[in-house]
Amino acid sequence: MSVDTPRRIVLLRHAKADWPQVSDHDRPLADRGRTDATVAGRRLADTKIEFDLTLCSTAVRTRETWKLAVHELPHRPRTVYEERLYEASLGELLALLNETPDDVNDLLLVGHNPGMHALADALADRAEGDVMVRMNRSGFPTAAFAVVAFTGSWKSVEHGVGTLTDFWAPHD
Repeated sequence: MSVDTPRRIVLLRHAKADWPQVSDHDRPLADRGRTDATVAGRRLADTKIEFDLTLCSTAVRTRETWKLAVHELPHRPRTVYEERLYEASLGELLALLNETPDDVNDLLLVGHNPGMHALADALADRAEGDVMVRMNRSGFPTAAFAVVAFTGSWKSVEHGVGTLTDFWAPHD
């Protein structure tokens, strides 16, 4: 792959979780979350992005979100459940992106806030239309996703490398 390879990172926040008496890591989706995860999957399919790889947090709510969303996609990408996505800092998320194999053009991260919002904000030096305004106004709610496009290698991913091309939230 050349350094001019166009790539996309899609950041999907898990859908609405319930609050039963379990550890935070083991919280399942609420009823609304299950509905929103399916709708988010349909909207991801509408983007026509064919993901090469999905990195999904090991938390129950992220795994359930991905399980419902992926059924709406035309093809199922390779999925890796990544412990480091749970409670990841911005620096840890950037390090994960830098580890992405160069044969991956389109990557989906299924994770948590504040990380997903912080990462979208950090990566996007610019935005198409009002996408940045919409993302920041909404605060990146559950089941929302952002699409950041950039050109280059995964090892070169850093602050300001990309363009925010899309943002979607289920109750916008």
